[in-house]
Amino acid sequence: MNKKIITGINTVFVTLLVLSILVVFLSPFAFMIFTSLKTREQISVVGAPIWPAAQPKFEYTGQQLDVFTVPVNQCAGFDPASSETRNLAITKKGRQESTFIDPNDLERGEFVCQVSWRALDRPWVFSPTWSNYVEVWNTIDYFRLLSNTTFYAVITMIGTVVSCILVAYGFARFRFPGRDLLFVVLISTLFLPGAVTIIPTYSFWQRLGLVGTWIPLVLPHFFANAYNVFLFRQYFMTLPRELDESAMIDGAGPLRILWSILIPQSYPVIIAVVVFHIVFAWNDYFGPLIYLSTARDKWPISVALSTFNGIYGQQPQLIQAGALMALILPIILFFVAQRFFVQGIVITGVEK
Repeated sequence: MNKKIITGINTVFVTLLVLSILVVFLSPFAFMIFTSLKTREQISVVGAPIWPAAQPKFEYTGQQLDVFTVPVNQCAGFDPASSETRNLAITKKGRQESTFIDPNDLERGEFVCQVSWRALDRPWVFSPTWSNYVEVWNTIDYFRLLSNTTFYAVITMIGTVVSCILVAYGFARFRFPGRDLLFVVLISTLFLPGAVTIIPTYSFWQRLGLVGTWIPLVLPHFFANAYNVFLFRQYFMTLPRELDESAMIDGAGPLRILWSILIPQSYPVIIAVVVFHIVFAWNDYFGPLIYLSTARDKWPISVALSTFNGIYGQQPQLIQAGALMALILPIILFFVAQRFFVQGIVITGVEK
């Protein structure tokens, strides 16, 4: 077989496989979008389509009539041998026979069909319910929650990036006694379960009278963390030391070298850390739940959505709309920073 044909078949197979995996992976997200645009009535109807739709109505003599798909061979005045079906509006429901009118032929008037209205299918038309988002926005004061969450994410992101860069710079560029041991101790904190420190940490902040404020959530991020320090250190170690030495010859000090030499070349890893941290802060539920439970006006989206879901558990369209609204900003951030984000993750994995 021709080599080009084999290559083409392999390409098509791999493409179809990737597309199949992508469809499976994105199906829950698509279901969330569809559900958020449905009405409560559509969700409760058995056999309703998965996409947002509504059952058409027809106004007749001041009433809103339901529309059904009816086989016309069961109706008076139609050809008994016909296999045609029509969307007819029902005026009188019955078990054995029901009365209908044809919205497209009102001159025919009312006629009887030998059908049970419960056994008939209903037509559906695409009808997204955008008002679900408006209702969620007004119900949970979404703008205030968005402001609280953005404040929490941005302030802690600044503290994380600044503190982790300084610590990683020290580990990557300075030689001092016990440096490697201290780095091992720092990395070992990654294996410490968060549940171990919950009670002593909460007791500490409670004794200071800071529970119910932003300080217990914000201040710790200004003292670095092992994961981001590791990413920055690995990236700094890929940059040649000759750059530092050249800057030293020109009279630059350590902070000047960091600011003018290392940071301008470290945008990929900085953006990666920024994306990591903002997504973490945006999804953080346990911390705000503990320290802001008594300060309802400071709640972020994560805590408010959990409470909202408990109250509106019988209305999944509102729950999905609220969850989707909370996802929008992190998704936009990821797509905007995707190129730098992936580059930063790849480069920090290169051994030095």
